[in-house]
Amino acid sequence: MNSLHQKQMKVGGLDVHYVQAGHGDPLIVIHGGANGAGAWKKNVAELAKKYTVYLPDLPGFGQSQEMDGDYYIPELVEFVEGFSNELGLKKFYLMGHSMGGAVAVSYALKFPGKVLKLVLVSSMCIGKEIALWVRLFSSPVLSYSIGRIIIHLFRAVKWVSDRIISGIEIALPFSRTSIRIGTAATTFHQQTMVLAPRLCEITAPTLVVWGARDPIVPAMHAWMAGALIPECEVKVFEDCGHSVYRQKVDEFSDLVNGFLG
Repeated sequence: MNSLHQKQMKVGGLDVHYVQAGHGDPLIVIHGGANGAGAWKKNVAELAKKYTVYLPDLPGFGQSQEMDGDYYIPELVEFVEGFSNELGLKKFYLMGHSMGGAVAVSYALKFPGKVLKLVLVSSMCIGKEIALWVRLFSSPVLSYSIGRIIIHLFRAVKWVSDRIISGIEIALPFSRTSIRIGTAATTFHQQTMVLAPRLCEITAPTLVVWGARDPIVPAMHAWMAGALIPECEVKVFEDCGHSVYRQKVDEFSDLVNGFLG
């Protein structure tokens, strides 16, 4: 079994934590906006059987340092470029979930020569539609005030679980950075960054994976992407929500392994 190695590096002056595992062609995985690298540990263990997997905590998530000022997708795209350069990677497979999917799409559009194949999992920023509760957080005043309360509440629950309840892993669903990025991602009516008009420019073979019961980003975005990306496969899991990779670890890993080759 491949061990997961916890590592640190400097990227653009930031202290960055990442997980590395496996041997083979490089695969960079970009996590979503609710969790850091830790949410993907089970998947990394499976994917590492065929690939060298690199899973960074994005700036402001997990154990990585925040960037200064406000930042959103374009700054995170530049972070991925800096991360890959620090690793010495000229070409690699790229996979992203939710917000990380938006980063992956944007990266593939800006640096097409570096992406061998692209995997998008319940990606944001393909179409306009997104869950009402996400849109409600588009108000800076609401998101920062309520968001701080939610963060403290879940930290308290996690503190109790870590000390009293054994065998249960609780991940914080929000961070200050995720709330800040979420505020920039939407208005009360829709997502503000919509990449559908540019999906036809993607040159990398692409796999789009979704859950039919996704309560955050509707599954119709999977079919939209499949119709617009020139070389694209679509897989929708009927009994899954927004985090297919965690709900169907084995099936998801087999699907990705088969696509990447």
